[in-house]
Amino acid sequence: MPIAAIAPYAMPATMPDSRVNWAPDPRRAVLLIHDMQHYFLRPYQPDAEPHADLMANLLAIRQRCTELSIPIIYTAQPGSQLPAERGLLTQLWGPGLTDVETDTAIPAPLAPAGGDIVVAKHRYSAFIRSPLATMLATAGRDQLLIGGVYAHIGIQATAVDAFSHDIQPIVLGDAVAAFSADSHQASLEYMAAHCARVLTTSDAVRALRRRPASTTPAGSPPAKPPTAAAGSAPPAAALAAVFSAAAFAGERR
Repeated sequence: MPIAAIAPYAMPATMPDSRVNWAPDPRRAVLLIHDMQHYFLRPYQPDAEPHADLMANLLAIRQRCTELSIPIIYTAQPGSQLPAERGLLTQLWGPGLTDVETDTAIPAPLAPAGGDIVVAKHRYSAFIRSPLATMLATAGRDQLLIGGVYAHIGIQATAVDAFSHDIQPIVLGDAVAAFSADSHQASLEYMAAHCARVLTTSDAVRALRRRPASTTPAGSPPAKPPTAAAGSAPPAAALAAVFSAAAFAGERR
């Protein structure tokens, strides 16, 4: 039941066409770095694909978000959960990660920086049993840039739930990884067709460099008004309240 070793495979060079044209907007976006813990990365060969590109692309988008004061949230599963806490996950995946840093920690190059938020993750979707939706709504943020593992499990579930909360999921298709090239591609195609904009990391970084105006396709709910000029830090008082460890049971790093 533990996660088996994952054979190397190449990151997709092109992304499937998305049915929506949502553009990353620093006034509206939050970056979600999903489940990048040693336990979930261990099945990959660290110096091979897709692991090498996964890390490089996540570092690139995180750097750009930091430059633009875009909030950054990490999900991390707690270690040594009781069977009652894990629920049906135990039947598919066994007891999961243990409460030791070699399982629960995020690799040092990508580890949360000061001001980043870590939200405990309990199910495939980052929205289940977590404050994520409340945090985004209170902050007036309605875009979620998503990267991490696994594309075909938690990333896909989180993208669907974001869409269901009227939050625009923008999945970085070469900053996620799966169990195989086929499962990776299938998940990108599903999300592009049903719930998300799928972009390469370089396209997302370029879009953020252009600091685009908000884009709302016809028939979509109206965008929330921006709380700060594009590229500038959101109002300190607002984010201090919204992205607060005390208020939302996350862990500020």
